[in-house]
Formats: sequence, structure tokens, C-alpha cells
Amino acid sequence: MKFSCNYFVYIVYVYINYNKKVQKVKFGFFYGTNTGVTEIVSEQLAEVLKENKIEVDLFDIASTPLEKLKDYSYLIIGTPTWNDGELQDDWEEVFTAWCKFDFTGKKVGFVGTGDQEAYCDNYLDAIGRMAKPVRENGGEIFGRWPSDGYVHKHSLGQDSDGMWVGLAIDNDNQEELTEDRINKWVKQIKIELGI
Repeated sequence: MKFSCNYFVYIVYVYINYNKKVQKVKFGFFYGTNTGVTEIVSEQLAEVLKENKIEVDLFDIASTPLEKLKDYSYLIIGTPTWNDGELQDDWEEVFTAWCKFDFTGKKVGFVGTGDQEAYCDNYLDAIGRMAKPVRENGGEIFGRWPSDGYVHKHSLGQDSDGMWVGLAIDNDNQEELTEDRINKWVKQIKIELGI
């Protein structure tokens, strides 16, 4: 898989700013799923984190109170974009509380799943919608991801520089790239977070 020059510049920047003291952290990984795809991707990612000696607790938001986020300083949020740019059902149910949540001191990474070909005008909108309150309420986003290799037209899940706000997965059209993307993302966040 080819990455743009911007991605490598970003990785060099992250490496230069890498905290030499490797810290031990534990992630709270919260996901929502309707069809099971995001659950599968979340389980794959959690396994790779564990293989890299990173502790992670995995929760389905359908059966977990949002208050559980308070137990973790490092969060990973997994969500598909549903229909035409909508949040997944279980995230939609807690979204009002999510928008009011105090993310001060929390580092939050996103993993978005979706179909970039069938929904090219709103692929991964959900991670963009969920990232906005994190930034507005004192949180810090980690794990932004390059948009090279995707064929969508528009997304709220991208920052103004074109980077995804988190890891972008498309198991409908690019499932063969998922394992590699997950492995690269884990390596990236280890450097970025100094873990």
C-alpha cells in the first residue's frame, strides 16, 4: 500500500516529538455495531494491541453505560457510519450525553468502518461527528490516518488537511487491506503516544 509524502512527514513529526519515556497505559475501547462488522474489526484491533503488550478493555456500547469512559484516560471509539452519514444506533442513543461529556485530559482515537463506494458522499461521517465534541470538550485526538488509497468523494470524518480523524476501515470493498491497516495504525499510535 502506498502512502503520500504527507503521511511520512507526519510520522517523522510524531517520531521527533516522541516522549523518550515509554509509558504504560490501558485503553478503554468502546464500539457500537449494527451488522457485526465493527465488532469484528474492534476485536481484531484489540488483539493486535494486546500482541503489542498494550492493555485494552473492550466494551460494546449497547450494554455499557457512557459513564464507563471516566475510568480511562486513553480511549478508542469504534463506529460505523450508518445509512447516509448517520451514527450507529447505540451511539445515537448516547450522543446527547457524548456531546456534554467532559473529555479534559483524555486522549481519544477513532476507528471508523463503512462502505466508501456505496456511500462515497458520507463515508465515515460518524467519526467526524463524534470527534467534534471531544475536541470542543477538552479532549485530544490521536491516531489520525492518511486518506490515500480511498475512493470516497466527501466525508465529515476528515480534517481540513485531508487526514482522517482516525483509522478508516472498509471491509466491504478493501477487506484485504484491513489487517495491514490495523498493524500500521497500532505502530503509529505507539510512537505518537509514547507507549
